[in-house]
Amino acid sequence: MKACVVIPIYDHGATIGAVVEGVEPHGLPCLVVDDGSGPETRRSLDALAERHAWLRIARHERNLGRGAALKTAYRLAAAGGFSHAVQLDADGQHDPADVPRMLAAAEREPDALVLGRPIFDASIPRLRLHGRKLSQAIVWIETLSFAAHDPLCGFRCIPLEPTLRLLDRASLGDRMDFDPELVVRLVRSGLAVVNVPTRVRYPSGGISHFRMVEDNLRIAAAYLRLAGEGLAKRLRP
Repeated sequence: MKACVVIPIYDHGATIGAVVEGVEPHGLPCLVVDDGSGPETRRSLDALAERHAWLRIARHERNLGRGAALKTAYRLAAAGGFSHAVQLDADGQHDPADVPRMLAAAEREPDALVLGRPIFDASIPRLRLHGRKLSQAIVWIETLSFAAHDPLCGFRCIPLEPTLRLLDRASLGDRMDFDPELVVRLVRSGLAVVNVPTRVRYPSGGISHFRMVEDNLRIAAAYLRLAGEGLAKRLRP
């Protein structure tokens, strides 16, 4: 097992420094995929790369979406010889101190998808909490399994070989629909899931790129598409 950290980022220049510094004690190479950020974030990333030899920056010239950034991250990580990628967000929601817990779970079950099971504090907006519970129920139905406790948590450890096989044969969404769709498809392909409790907070004044209407519609469309595929497979003679 050879692991790295991957972080997708879009205009979170004010928080990425603390996230990167939080990752440093774990001694892992880190790949940040800048998904078309503006000048402030680009400057922040360049300064971090100058200070840390273990940090690599890859860039999309324009914003392609969270899913597109993660696809780039997975492929670059695999090309670099890594077998697993510990993924966390750039906005400070996730606690980098829990990276070793993700790695330990992956070492015990290297072929499994390791998902963060969020422990929220009072900072989570109630609407977002209810939305996550709804997604959880839908994914349980889609997979006929209670394996995935939170399909939306962006803190996870990805086994790269089966994930890239999946990306080579299936077209997954490029935006916020990517994370839950990936979970459903990997579970359907037979991957076990390990859920690791982790603290998740919504920082005061934090910037969220989740668009309540557009992104929820994208996620709903992905769930409908997955349901249709599942039904077609069961009806196939």
